[in-house]
Amino acid sequence: MFLEGKRALVTGSTSGIGLAIARALAAEGAQVVLNGFGDADEIAKLCDELGATHSGADLTDVAQVEQMMADAGDIDILVNNAGMQHVAPVEDFPVDRWNLIIALNLTAAFHTTRLAVPAMKTKGWGRIINTASAHSKVASPFKSAYNAAKHGLDGFTKTIGLELAEFGITANCISPGYVWTPLVENQIPDTMKARGMTREQVINDVLLVKQATKKFVQPAEIGALAVFLCRDEMQNVNGANWSVDGGWTAE
Repeated sequence: MFLEGKRALVTGSTSGIGLAIARALAAEGAQVVLNGFGDADEIAKLCDELGATHSGADLTDVAQVEQMMADAGDIDILVNNAGMQHVAPVEDFPVDRWNLIIALNLTAAFHTTRLAVPAMKTKGWGRIINTASAHSKVASPFKSAYNAAKHGLDGFTKTIGLELAEFGITANCISPGYVWTPLVENQIPDTMKARGMTREQVINDVLLVKQATKKFVQPAEIGALAVFLCRDEMQNVNGANWSVDGGWTAE
């Protein structure tokens, strides 16, 4: 288990992609700090399963982010995964939804990163992994805030990759296509409404239409890539944006 002695914080990790990443890191010996909302009993079970601790910090609140980072201690592996989605035409897009999506999907990653980096520099080793999206590379209609946030996360990752390269720290994006998670499932009704489609049409003609495999990405696949990026052999993989999208952005 090559991550023994490493401490990892994974935001948005009480379900979906974040949980899969947390499980994969824990399986390689990392001490994991979970973050996210959910049923308290279920989260307690996850902590027992992974030997993890949990922070319920609201990442849109800077003070709560700062407290979470202080409580977590020195972080070796930071995975910025927390995110949300809202689907609506731009002229109808609720301003509060725009602000919330930018705060959670993009600005929170800035705050966790700025707070994690000093200890990584001191140790001369660190891994920053940002869960972006195929929407960090290409756009889809009715997702203005999400597309903006994910494109921004890609640029942020490249910037910090350059800044931190000489300190033994890497920063990379993982950009999944559609992964079968609650985030994707929950956006189907909004997409049905926005496009006037049935559930089956949304799945086949919107979600999977550009994924050449015609299959949803599985969360465990993202977890495996995150672990791979933590290996010492990946020390020169920096500022990259890794597509896991069934061929979507290859077109």
